[in-house]
Amino acid sequence: MDTQRAKNIRESLTADCSQCFGLCCTALNLIASSDFPINKPAGSPCVNLQADYGCKIHANLREKGFKGCTVFDCLGAGQAVSQVTFKGQSWRDSPEIGAKMFQAFPVMEQIHEMIAYTAEALSYELPQALSEKLNVQLTALQNLTKHDTDQLLSLDIVMYRFPLNELLSETSKYIRESLIGKISGIKKAKDYNHERADWIGKKLNGQNLQAVNLRGAYLIAADMRNADLRAADFIGADLRDADLRGANLSTSMFLTQMQINSAKGDEKTLLPFYIRRPSHWTA
Repeated sequence: MDTQRAKNIRESLTADCSQCFGLCCTALNLIASSDFPINKPAGSPCVNLQADYGCKIHANLREKGFKGCTVFDCLGAGQAVSQVTFKGQSWRDSPEIGAKMFQAFPVMEQIHEMIAYTAEALSYELPQALSEKLNVQLTALQNLTKHDTDQLLSLDIVMYRFPLNELLSETSKYIRESLIGKISGIKKAKDYNHERADWIGKKLNGQNLQAVNLRGAYLIAADMRNADLRAADFIGADLRDADLRGANLSTSMFLTQMQINSAKGDEKTLLPFYIRRPSHWTA
């Protein structure tokens, strides 16, 4: 697969709420917190879900206390379940399918997440052997999206995550190591590895963090204004309320829309090609 096709696949994984039956507003369990003002059990429609599956407070979610709704992104899993798995049947029109539909949604969400990571990896210039392995993985994951409900619900997702994680780690290592030695300001190899680091609230304003491994790192409320984060690996990192104003994430690896939605940024924040600038970011 050529890199441009891989980029197209990654960029296409976006939610289209007009083709979804409000699954994120129904299938998921909500717990009253700073992100949600109400408790809502899984399988129960949100009080703000309208008959046409739109949200009646969509324009004011943050003001109404539904910050979590503006962070969530299903990567297109909602419309896949609604239009492909259930062939356009709605849980409202056919209540008997509701339970399985709501169970299938988080499974499809995980599959789409894995497809997104795999497609992004294939968008880089990689050794042929690694690209071939990623291509095999991508084909297998894309085939899963065509499964019927019972097949989806019987999947052991972990069996797909483990081999993919190895390939993504190999991809990350290859890309980052190709830059190490060319970057000024970082002298030792260990300075690039901050996997699962506790950087909650850490002051990183203006720092050169190119090619740093931040997998699974806790970056909650970290001050990363104007930091250079090109080629940094963010898979699984917690970016809630991290300040990314003016930061350069243009070639950061394995960022998700949800991670960016949970952070703070502005018009000077540079983002990867597949990430949309959150509407709640400051001008």
